[in-house]
Amino acid sequence: MTKAVLIDNLDIKDDFQGLLDSAYKIFKNPLLIHDINFKLMAFTDVPVDDPFWKELTSTGTYTTETQELFSKLNILEDIANTDKYVILKSNQWKFQKIVGYIVNKDNIKVAVLVMYASNAPFDSDDAAAFEKLIDKISCKVKNDDNYIKIGRLFHQQIIIKLLDRVIQEPVKHTPQVQMIFDDFKDYLYVAVIDIMQNSLRAEANHQERLLYFKSFFESKYPLYKYAIYSDYLVIIMSSKHRADNSEQFFDEENDFINQNNLFIGISSSFENLYELHKYYDQAVTALKKGIEQKKSKRVFVY
Repeated sequence: MTKAVLIDNLDIKDDFQGLLDSAYKIFKNPLLIHDINFKLMAFTDVPVDDPFWKELTSTGTYTTETQELFSKLNILEDIANTDKYVILKSNQWKFQKIVGYIVNKDNIKVAVLVMYASNAPFDSDDAAAFEKLIDKISCKVKNDDNYIKIGRLFHQQIIIKLLDRVIQEPVKHTPQVQMIFDDFKDYLYVAVIDIMQNSLRAEANHQERLLYFKSFFESKYPLYKYAIYSDYLVIIMSSKHRADNSEQFFDEENDFINQNNLFIGISSSFENLYELHKYYDQAVTALKKGIEQKKSKRVFVY
């Protein structure tokens, strides 16, 4: 049997550790999984003469210095730009690595699978088998609510950091920012949703209402990226979802928008996520002017 067939036959009911231990017997090379914030989740407990393996498996994460080194070497960017997996080779370590993303049902990257060629060089069968292992682990987390929340929370954290200008250095942060582009094409837009006029505002905590509406829009538009920021629900959208009508982003749910007394401001189009704060301001301006003018519309475009 090929390695791919053997991997395909692994029991998905096993936990991450069980899957990695079984995969190790097939590949003969060590593997580990860490989440998108570099927190170690599982690894094959075998010796690997590599400082980065030792750092992650002994401390449970990478230091900021190590993450910055990976960024400067474009390693994280290479990983972020891959559709599924990439084989990495660098003078900074002794062994080749094959690295791939684990995704949840929203196709959001939630974890990273890594295999080191420390015991034996990669052979022609390894890539296909590694891809099978990615699929098997992704299938395992696909409908897990925890991993759905993890993916969406990660997007929110990146959006907030961009709006607060905490993330400003492309060399250091591009891999994280690149994940916001997943499933997007062409130009981007920012939308802000105001619930201040909502009739339920007095009946519940404002943040709770924002969370409620965030959950609703996430369920209806799972490919958008969401954050709660400065009393608004913030949404990043792609032009591939946009029609000629300026309200078409939300046309399907206008009844819901009307019934809940929601107002939406949408920015002009842009490409550079490092300028997100500028287009967020545009969306807020469009929203405020639209409300002030008391038009019958509920969606206002900058």
